[in-house]
Amino acid sequence: MAFNTLDNTASEKNGANTEQDSSTVDRDDYVDTTPAEDLTKRDINVMALRSLLLQASFNYERMQAGGWLYTLIPALRKLHKNPDDLANSMKMHMEFLNVHPFDVTFLSGLVLAMERSKEKLSTIRAVKVALMGPLGGIGDALFWLTLLPICAGIGASLALQGSVLGPILFLLMFNIVHFALRFGLAHYGYRTGTKAIAMLKIHTKNISHAASIVGMTVIGALVASYVHLSTPLVMKAGEAKVALQTDVLDKLMPNLLPLTFTLLVYWLMKRGFSPVKLIGITAVFGVVGKLIGIL
Repeated sequence: MAFNTLDNTASEKNGANTEQDSSTVDRDDYVDTTPAEDLTKRDINVMALRSLLLQASFNYERMQAGGWLYTLIPALRKLHKNPDDLANSMKMHMEFLNVHPFDVTFLSGLVLAMERSKEKLSTIRAVKVALMGPLGGIGDALFWLTLLPICAGIGASLALQGSVLGPILFLLMFNIVHFALRFGLAHYGYRTGTKAIAMLKIHTKNISHAASIVGMTVIGALVASYVHLSTPLVMKAGEAKVALQTDVLDKLMPNLLPLTFTLLVYWLMKRGFSPVKLIGITAVFGVVGKLIGIL
């Protein structure tokens, strides 16, 4: 027991030393603590433009850190004239980062405002860690669940009618909003600085909830428009014939079969079925249903 205790104590000390040695930041304070000159609009625009390459060096050790530092380098060089301060800042920004790639400019603008004020590196690091989750939730709800279904639905509708404007309009609509938010959030984050943190934490849940409602509404409309499922079955009672689709199901609720099939797929996903399996099941169901005459 004594040897085990000694071994555990030594392991804990070694672990603490390893953790301390693994820190890439030489010091928490900058050598030059004088606030730097204000960044220009061009500097912020350059930062926002470079953020398009956020995931160019994506890896499982640091995730987006390489692209994040690439985004900030021109501004950091302007803010930190002391070589040691610049090196220390760059080392800190090469630490693990995982944030939504479309609203990342809000965080980078905020970080640059803190870098300009020469805040402690631990404070800047804490802000980065604290905002990764909220920005990810807002980005997913705003872009993937709201903007993308709306733009794709409009573009697909035109494409199904044979219009070449379908994909063009989709790309234009999505990227106009995307770039407007990317550059707008960069300037907003830099202007508001740390004051925006409290506001973001308060409204994160409301923004995500509202965007999710809009997104789910659009997805529901897409289900009714693009999921086609009907049956040609006819029920006979003597000389009377009743078409199951038009005389029964459509009278109960239009598009009842597409809705039922969509809910079934959703239930199977909740049970752990992968999208690939569900695509295969859908294909087999369609072919078999057509062969035996129920679809």
